Amino acid sequence: MSAGLCGMAVTAALVTPAEARTDGSADAAGTAGSAGSATGAKLGWQLTDTGTDARFRGLAAVSRKTAWVAGSKGTVLRTGDGGRSWRNVSPPGAGELEFRDVEAFDGRRAVVLAIGEGEASRVFRTDDGGATWSESFRNTDPKAFYDCISFFDSRHGLAMSDPVDGKYRILSTGDGGRSWKVLPSAGMPAAQPGEAGFAASGQCLVSSGSRDVWLATGGAATARVLHSKDRGLTWTATESTIPAGDPARGVFGLAFRDRHHGIAVGGDYRAGQASPKAAAITGDAGRSWHQAKTPPPAYRSGVAWLPRSRNAALAVGPEGTDLTTDGGRSWRTIDGGSYDTVDCTQDFGCWASGEKGRVARFGG
Repeated sequence: MSAGLCGMAVTAALVTPAEARTDGSADAAGTAGSAGSATGAKLGWQLTDTGTDARFRGLAAVSRKTAWVAGSKGTVLRTGDGGRSWRNVSPPGAGELEFRDVEAFDGRRAVVLAIGEGEASRVFRTDDGGATWSESFRNTDPKAFYDCISFFDSRHGLAMSDPVDGKYRILSTGDGGRSWKVLPSAGMPAAQPGEAGFAASGQCLVSSGSRDVWLATGGAATARVLHSKDRGLTWTATESTIPAGDPARGVFGLAFRDRHHGIAVGGDYRAGQASPKAAAITGDAGRSWHQAKTPPPAYRSGVAWLPRSRNAALAVGPEGTDLTTDGGRSWRTIDGGSYDTVDCTQDFGCWASGEKGRVARFGG
């Protein structure tokens, strides 16, 4: 199937023609329905053989063919053939590290974040597809614990740490992750007692456009989303509708399709615990959040907008995948497999990854 037909078929499999008309893509959905029926392909999450049992909470989708995953035991993998084969490109000597986020600019350039207290938090960069890596940051503050990274473009990016001396700490890079500096904390509001970020899906810090960035929190009395319009220099904090009040509860993942429209997902990550309000939406850049009318039925840690859609998105967690076709107001479960994070590209490359080496691509 050609890339164009496969992309349209992916949209059709997730979004029915009636739903597609709601988000203004009726023509594409109609064509896609023909393409899907003509090929007879069975579309859905297709697991790939990664050859490892590492847990991949870090995922960077570059295209339908190319993706990076980063996870436990210092493991970093890369594929350039749609997941038919994976190359282990882990940094040498990183076996004791926990990689939780990866940001890739293409098939050769990527930045990975290792999380943990003190020197366990590190950043590595590669320019040759993982053949070699350089360590560009190692945390020396025992009070800091870095959770997520996000890039505005191939040069400018941020990394965030749990609160240090009562405020979230932000790292900044202007050279693609080759060097980092700590930003001043004067523009950061005070953290709540017990508040922190969750290094669960690489989506506790996300950006849209050239300057806007959002930070997700939990573990305190309320779960908040912090927003900066100036690349992390000043921030405002808004309470979300996702419950907190416990170290295991809060906002775990964010996705913005532009600087105004975003989705937050989360809940209680402990198995068997109820998460009755696991999703919220904003249409004003995070100044206010509104509870999903029909949220996912359980905790969700990752979320991604479907390519070229104003209203369709996927949310994933250990108990399944959910789809929304109305901008996050209502969700329905479409798959029961366990995934921690999800990412989609403009050429209809949707990927998900999680425990026991699980990495899947949506297709047939």
